[in-house]
Amino acid sequence: MIASLIATFLAALVEWVEAYTIILAVALSIGWRRALAAAGGALLVLAVLTGAGSFILTRINDLYILQLVVGILLTLFGVRWLGKAVARGAGLKQLHDEDAEFAALRARSDIHDRRAAWFIAFNGTLLEGLEVWLIVVALGVQMHHTLAAAGAALLALGVVAAAGVLLRKPLARVPENVIKFTVGAAMLSFGSFWVLEALGYHWPLGDATLPALFIFYSAGGLALVRFYAVAIGDVKVI
Repeated sequence: MIASLIATFLAALVEWVEAYTIILAVALSIGWRRALAAAGGALLVLAVLTGAGSFILTRINDLYILQLVVGILLTLFGVRWLGKAVARGAGLKQLHDEDAEFAALRARSDIHDRRAAWFIAFNGTLLEGLEVWLIVVALGVQMHHTLAAAGAALLALGVVAAAGVLLRKPLARVPENVIKFTVGAAMLSFGSFWVLEALGYHWPLGDATLPALFIFYSAGGLALVRFYAVAIGDVKVI
């Protein structure tokens, strides 16, 4: 359970940092009250989706079907995040730059329009939060601790909000790619573990297999970073 909560916290931290960049850019154009109202509306939608998603998944009475559904969702999520982290770590894709993202948002002509800027903040928060929603629902339902998973996501939101209030600038120093690499490997571990278990495979070490899978996927990801970095002659640090 602790590992799943840490993964939820880290994943949410990354997404809330990106959402904060959007909210900050909008707030400087239409004011903090309107920007925070838009973000609050998006968070309310995410809360409703979390409740609905948890309710739907808990209606699945067959444990193996539930494991299969959750496992597939987490596997797809993990592959996506780990793949992006590997590509960025190897130099195949540019690292996400919050300062550059902030500058691009501030340069948009529609950000000075109150209605358009409100929707930029709302949509940005909602889209960034959807991945948090997926992890909270999937891990929370499978581990039977949805409230704890939601609490970890809210804690991450509080940390980002506090940092934003203190700094009032994009949180560019958060090691996003390292976090995405770590969370991607963790989600892939959970996902593949539950998918194979749902299909009838019995892991010899039981739940103790999860740390081994995490090490396996992490080592594989680092090996791919090295391979691609050497191939293009541009070794980078994840």
